[in-house]
Amino acid sequence: MTEMHKLRMGMVGGGPGAFIGPVHKMAAELDGRIELVAGAFSQSHERSRDAASTYRIDPARAYANYQEMIAAELSRPDPIDFVAIVTPNHLHLPVAEAALKAGFPVMSDKPATATFAEAIALEKAVAESQLPYGLTHTYAGYALVREARAICSSGQLGQIRKVAVEYLQGWLSQPIETTGQKQAAWRSDPALNGPGGCIGDIGVHAFHLLEYVTGLQVTELNASLLSVVPGRRLDDDCTAMLSMDNGAGGSLMASQVAAGEGNGLRLRIYGEVGSLDWRQEDPNRLRLKWLDGPEEIRHAAGRYLSDDARVVTRLPGGHPEGYIEAFAVLYREFADALAAWKGGSVAPMPDTLPGIVAGVRGMRFIDRAIESSRSKSWVKF
Repeated sequence: MTEMHKLRMGMVGGGPGAFIGPVHKMAAELDGRIELVAGAFSQSHERSRDAASTYRIDPARAYANYQEMIAAELSRPDPIDFVAIVTPNHLHLPVAEAALKAGFPVMSDKPATATFAEAIALEKAVAESQLPYGLTHTYAGYALVREARAICSSGQLGQIRKVAVEYLQGWLSQPIETTGQKQAAWRSDPALNGPGGCIGDIGVHAFHLLEYVTGLQVTELNASLLSVVPGRRLDDDCTAMLSMDNGAGGSLMASQVAAGEGNGLRLRIYGEVGSLDWRQEDPNRLRLKWLDGPEEIRHAAGRYLSDDARVVTRLPGGHPEGYIEAFAVLYREFADALAAWKGGSVAPMPDTLPGIVAGVRGMRFIDRAIESSRSKSWVKF
């Protein structure tokens, strides 16, 4: 694809001090399909222009707010092609609604919204607009996550009997939100983050990965959400027992007060004749164990992998691919869908790319986990 045909991205959020904004830019631009050209990076026009300088885009396309960006871009001969939302959660719905109403497709950071009620409103807005909408559940982009998904879909493990997912971090082990740490401050504020703290930040990633790989759905859960650090207003430690729609049992553990942990996302799936084990901190290896056979370790880029895994692999074996590349897989699939839509296709978004259905289920999971913890009981999904 030539330079002039790159899809133009407008970003909302991602200003000075942001973590995820630069990640979105790097991922979106990695395959040469997309270029960041505009943004409302901060609620301060000056800070937005500072971010534009960092991102090396025209300062005239650094806007004071998303409303200004949408209005200005609509009037340009070379407007943005879609909006990327990388703000704190409370802005996800209003930005997405405004973009969709103006005719701009949306790629949003997770979770889809701040609350489940907002997710229902967003689902309606997406349906009414009939525009592409993607959600960056990053871990769905890893090649060996796609391999694990293909293994489950093919029935190689036999009927799935037990599922276990954990996501452990330690960065909130101390009350750093009181020290001016920007990422901790908004994530611990219910007005900006929504009612789910750890469960909404990383628990929803674990939930999505579990359903994405197994193809199963949670039907009931019994959750315990704790605020371990004194004075913290939202949960920072979560444990849930799960029931799946095929009768399998499961567990989900998420914590941001697991001192010493970095980004410890791990998925284990046990079937009748075999099991698999994948860890995000060692993403280029997938371990398989069989009831009557030797243990296997499958490596990213292996020629023996499924088509689903090989198609999202960029480098030869032994050259590790990681978080940015996985993120970029989702942007590449979104670019493909967006190009097809711009060409007049009415084909649905690919099922490998998380979208509004995953967004609504993720917000429902957060909502049900909070209710279960409050009532100290099992609840229906």
